[in-house]
Amino acid sequence: MTYTIGEVEELTGVKAHILRYWEEVVPGFIPHKDLTGRRIYSQHEVELIFRLKYLINEKKFTAEGAGNQIIEEAKQVQQNAEVIKEIQECRELLSEIFITLKKKQD
Repeated sequence: MTYTIGEVEELTGVKAHILRYWEEVVPGFIPHKDLTGRRIYSQHEVELIFRLKYLINEKKFTAEGAGNQIIEEAKQVQQNAEVIKEIQECRELLSEIFITLKKKQD
């Protein structure tokens, strides 16, 4: 699902001029534009706007700081995913060892 800037403004309560400003100062926050040049926001970008709004209004980050915080959070999620994958691989290996040992006992 995609949204126009007006729809995003209505959904999030963030004014269009602030959204345009965030495009300039928040790394990676660049909505796509349609053939006529109008901004088109994805669901992911709307969720990002809610997160930016929270960090700026509630946690008192600057727009730049909020953008950097989101980047750090994304890095942490990626690191967590890598750790989970390694744990799953170890678990599979241990299961294989267990099965092999069990077969040798029988």
